[in-house]
Amino acid sequence: MALKVERTDTWAVSIEDRPGGLAEKLQALAAAGVNLEFVIARRSPDKPGTGVVFVTPIKGAAAVRAAKQAGFAKTDSLHTVRVEGPDKKGEGARLTRALADQGLNLRGLSAAAMNKKFVCHIAFDTEADANKAVRLLRKL
Repeated sequence: MALKVERTDTWAVSIEDRPGGLAEKLQALAAAGVNLEFVIARRSPDKPGTGVVFVTPIKGAAAVRAAKQAGFAKTDSLHTVRVEGPDKKGEGARLTRALADQGLNLRGLSAAAMNKKFVCHIAFDTEADANKAVRLLRKL
């Protein structure tokens, strides 16, 4: 199975660091029928009492409308590439080495494997770097 590589928009919103802070934001999306593939939430150490949640994908007019109503915004500073493929030992090392060898610096990476497949979201600082990564990874 070849790698499936594509650009994806990452959306983010600030959350209150309290029980239910994250649930409220996710419920707003769920109520609109948004099917999220990726969610990562964390506290904001520089802003006590708050956190941030990143989600993808937000597709379609209704999903975009619901996301905006819940306070989410498409990030301008995260240029994300989604990679999917067979779960093989060392695949993460192979991908990141290929990117490094082409001078691409990663802003962030999150990955998970399940049912013999992996999905990886790689963030870059610039759109140009993300586009270069897509071209490179599609050749692997």
